[in-house]
This record gives sequence, structure tokens and C-alpha cells, in this order.
Amino acid sequence: MYNPVWLQSFIVVAESQSFTAAAERLNLRQSTISDHIRKLEAACSRRLFVRDTHNIAITIDGEAMLGFARSILSVTERAKRHFAEEVRGRVRFGVSEDIVLRSLPDALRRFTALHPGIELELTVGLSETVRDKLKDGDLDLVFLKRRPGERHGDLVLRDPLSWIVAPAFRFDPEKPVPLIVLAPPSLTRLAAFAALEAQGRPWRIACSSGSQSGVHAAARAGLGVAPHARSLIPVDLVEAPSEMRLPALGDTEFVILMGRGSRAASVRALADMILGGGWLVPGKIS
Repeated sequence: MYNPVWLQSFIVVAESQSFTAAAERLNLRQSTISDHIRKLEAACSRRLFVRDTHNIAITIDGEAMLGFARSILSVTERAKRHFAEEVRGRVRFGVSEDIVLRSLPDALRRFTALHPGIELELTVGLSETVRDKLKDGDLDLVFLKRRPGERHGDLVLRDPLSWIVAPAFRFDPEKPVPLIVLAPPSLTRLAAFAALEAQGRPWRIACSSGSQSGVHAAARAGLGVAPHARSLIPVDLVEAPSEMRLPALGDTEFVILMGRGSRAASVRALADMILGGGWLVPGKIS
């Protein structure tokens, strides 16, 4: 309905307040500019300019059209860039396992559909493990938990740590706390130990697992309590009830880190999606 060529002529006329000046700027004949404006006015059934032999003034409808025209041309240009400049390359992406288990698969599926020219290689593991791979140059981008007090990386999510259990699980608060923890190196493992020791609470390791899925399985089996990011708690596990008198664990921060020299457009595209909240699954993460 609104030809972009007409809109471009209209914008230049409105900015210069002159058909003659617009024709010079666009390297077109003045009659061509007039024809563009006439067709645009016919398309919207409104007068966009009031003009006589010496002056030109934009109408109220013209002011409205000016905003629409700029928006239409801006979106058109973005679409041209998107489809003309497909991002290509490879991204070696490392991610903390709890994020993969809870929220990331759908986001990665959307990302690869949006950027079919990007080859994505996924490495899943403990935060400290994928961090080491980034330092060694084996990964381009990682999405993981940041150590307490650390300032490196771009913050994506700050989340309270909680104690999680099976819904029916209970234990005697007078006895050592049965812990389900990730094997070292693990930031949540260290947070659990530090919190219990600060409370003066005895504890024992009921299960130590090298994977987050193993922690979840042990919790579902009722072996004990596990430290876990609150927003990533599986739907069939719950926060430990207050009568267990477990200490607060503080917050954990999820960040993205990029490897040295990994500023390629493909890496940046994935980083921008994560930072923009595109990794979230509606209804699952708050």
C-alpha cells in the first residue's frame, strides 16, 4: 500500500520543506517527487501537504504519516540486512548443566532455526569445568555460575540458592543433614558446606554426583537435601520446608563469558540472545 520509494520522497520533502530541494537530494526530477507524493496521498486518502506556488506546509495527517514512514523504512532496512547478511560461522558453546536441564533446549532450537548458517557445538558440564575449557581456548562462549565476589562476565541472572527435596522427604533435624551435592569442583557444593558450618550444623554426604541429573535423581529418591538455584528447580522437586531449619545459602549469579578473540558475529549473536532474555522459556523461569 505504501511504496517505500514514495515514503522516502515524502520524508525528504517534509524535512526540506521543498519539492525542489527534495529532488536535488534524491537526484530525481521534481515532477517525479510530486508524482510520489500524489500517489501516497491517494493511497492513504489524506492530504499530507498544503502548498501554493511559494510555500509548503505539512498537515496534521502528514505529521502522522512522517512517523509511520520512518518506522516502515527502518523495519524494511532491518529486514534487508537480516536476509542479505546471514550470520555464518561456528560457536563452541559451554553451559552449566542445570540451565540445560531446565530452560535452554528450546532457546537453542530457536537460535539454530533463526541462524541456520551458524554451526553450534554444545559442551555441558559443571561451571568450573566449562570455565577451564574456555581458558584453554576450547570454547568460544560459556553460560555458567560466577564465583562469589567475582565481577568477570556479563550478568544474565541473579538467583537465590535454595535447599531442594522430594515433596514427601523429611529427616530428623537433630541428626546430621544428609547432603546431595555435585562432585568437586562445584560452587553450590562449597556454598552448602560454608552455610552449614557457619550455622554449626553437622552434615554428611548422602550422595555426590558428577552431574546435575544425578543430583535430581538422588533428591527424587529421598536421599537428602540439595543446594540448587531456585528458578531452575525441577517441577517434581520442592524447596525444603522451614521446619528443617536449614541455613540460607545466599545468591548465585549466572553470567556469560567470552573467550579471547571470540568476537565473531556468530558468537556475538548467541551472546546477544542470552543477554536479551531469549534463553528463557515462558512460564518456567521467573
